[in-house]
Amino acid sequence: MEQQLGQMPKDAAPYRLGALKREELMATNSMILHELYFGNLGGDGKASGSIVPLLTAAYGSLAAWEQEVRQTGLSLGGGSGWVIVSYSPHERAVHTYWAGDHTQNLAWGMPLLVMDMYEHAYAIDYGANAKSYIAVFFENLNWDAVNQRAEQARAGAA
Repeated sequence: MEQQLGQMPKDAAPYRLGALKREELMATNSMILHELYFGNLGGDGKASGSIVPLLTAAYGSLAAWEQEVRQTGLSLGGGSGWVIVSYSPHERAVHTYWAGDHTQNLAWGMPLLVMDMYEHAYAIDYGANAKSYIAVFFENLNWDAVNQRAEQARAGAA
């Protein structure tokens, strides 16, 4: 895409540039979201650390936050998309977002926890059973990675 963008004639139709720019954004976000997703796996799933008070402040309880993430994931089950828990420097708070594809994300948001809800993430092991995939996702969360991201986000927003 970078080569194609660099070789784009100055008189190219705007729709050609627009299509390449969309593909560039999708590819870049796909890479970043997948890196974050795999980075927040491999733990014991037990929530701890500095993220817990952030989630509790935003949702009233850790259980309420988890319920929203699970339901958001189920709303994407059988389709495509991401559940992205982001820190908003604008609000100085965390929020759970629904993203139908790689181009939807909170402007200026800092993803803390990412759950891949594209079928390729779970269909081989769980078929259409997104609920079981989500349960196993929570059992394998690496909260140390989430905490590190939260601390970086809060420091960057300060």
